Amino acid sequence: MSLPDEALNRRSFLQQAAAGSLAAGLLHGAPIAAAPVSPRPVAAILTHYFNGSHADVLVGKILEGWKKDGGPGPALTLKAMYVDQFHKDDVAREMAAKHNIPIVDTIEEALTLGGKSIAVDGVLSIGEHGYYQSSKKGQTLYPRRRFLHAITQAFEKHGRVVPVFNDKHLGPGWDDLLWMYRRVRELKVPFMAGSSLPVGFRDPDPVVPLGAEIEGALVVGYSGLDIYGLHALECLQCLVERRRGGERGVKRVRCLTGDALWHAVDGGVVDRDLLRAALAVVPHDPNVDPRQGAQDPALFQFDYVDGFQGRVLMLPAYVGGNGVALRLRGQAEPVAMRFEERTQPHYPHFAYLLKGIERMIHTGKPSYPVERTLLTSGVLDRALTSRIEEGRWIETPELEVGYTPVDYPHAPHPDLLASPLETLK
Repeated sequence: MSLPDEALNRRSFLQQAAAGSLAAGLLHGAPIAAAPVSPRPVAAILTHYFNGSHADVLVGKILEGWKKDGGPGPALTLKAMYVDQFHKDDVAREMAAKHNIPIVDTIEEALTLGGKSIAVDGVLSIGEHGYYQSSKKGQTLYPRRRFLHAITQAFEKHGRVVPVFNDKHLGPGWDDLLWMYRRVRELKVPFMAGSSLPVGFRDPDPVVPLGAEIEGALVVGYSGLDIYGLHALECLQCLVERRRGGERGVKRVRCLTGDALWHAVDGGVVDRDLLRAALAVVPHDPNVDPRQGAQDPALFQFDYVDGFQGRVLMLPAYVGGNGVALRLRGQAEPVAMRFEERTQPHYPHFAYLLKGIERMIHTGKPSYPVERTLLTSGVLDRALTSRIEEGRWIETPELEVGYTPVDYPHAPHPDLLASPLETLK
C-alpha cells in the first residue's frame, strides 16, 4: 500500500526521530557497561485485561515487577492504556486506579497523553483475548491491524515514530498481516512481534548454533490450530532459521486432516524417528494411539525455498506441550526439546519476551527480526486456508521471505536485571 505524498515527504524526518534514541555505542553492536538507566515511558494498547491475560503478564510486569510482586522490573514506565473491551473479569480499571494510570478513549490519546506530540518512547500493542468474531477459517479476528493503523496514523500526524511491539502473530489474515509489515517498513518503525515461546524455557536445552546443518525438523503441538498453531510454528522457525544458508522463505503450504493426515504419516511424510523424539519430551499417554487420543488433529506441511521441509503435527488433547525434534548432520539420533510454558512466578517466559521489548525501546533496534513472525503468520494463514479447501497445496511466492537470524538468547538468559543497553549474550 502506498502512503500519501505528505507522509512520504516526512519520511526523512521520521527516520531521524526513530534513530534519535540510539546509544552511540550500539551503532556497531558494541557492548555498553552495565549502568542504571532511566525508565522509558510507554503506552499499552489492549483488547482486554484480566488476570492471566497477555495484558496482565506483560503490562503487569511493567507495573509490578518481573515477578509481579512489587520487586524489580523492566526499565519502562506505563503512562497510559487504551482498552478495547471491558468484561466482568476486567482488571484494567483496578490496575489503573492502583497505579494512577489513565485509561484513555483513543489510541492517539494514549500515545500523546492528551497533548500535541508523541509523548511515549514505545508502544505495546496486545491484541489478544476479548470477544471478537471468527473467520470461516477459524481465526479470531483480533483488531491488530486496526490498532497498528491508529498507532501509525498518530506517528504521521505528530511527526515522530517510536518502537512498537505487536503481541503474537500479525494479521490474522494475509491481507492484514502484509499491510502491517509494509506499513512499519514504510514509516521505518522499529517493530517486533511474536509470542514468548522462542525466548522462553526449553527442556532439555541442546545447543543449535547458527549455521547448523539441520536435515529435518518436526513439531508436535496442541490446542486450537489458530491460537496454538502459531506457537508451534514459532517453536519450529526459531530453530530452523539457524540452518546453514539462512532463511529464504516458504514456497508452498498445505494442511491435512482426517484420513489424509494419517495416510501421510504412514507414507513417511512425517519422519517416524523425529515423531518419536518429539513425543518423548512432551506429556502424553504412550498407551493411547494418537489416532484415537487426538481431537481434530492436523498436519501443516510446507516446503521451504531451499528445499528444506517443515512439518507441524497438531495433536490437541493428546499432547500437553510443544515438542520439537531436529535431525542434525553427523548425529545418529535426533535432538529434541520441549518449549515450556511455566506459570510461576507469574508466567516467567513472558518476562524474557518483555526483556527483548525493553531492549528495543531503549536502543531503537528490534532484538530479533520481525520477518520470523511475518513468515510464521503467513504459513499459518495459508495452512488454515488449505484446511477448508480439502488439503490442497497452496503455492506461496508471497512467503519467499528471506532474513538473517540473530543469536538472541532465550530463558534463563539474559539476566532480567541487566541494563537494556547491554549487548545480550
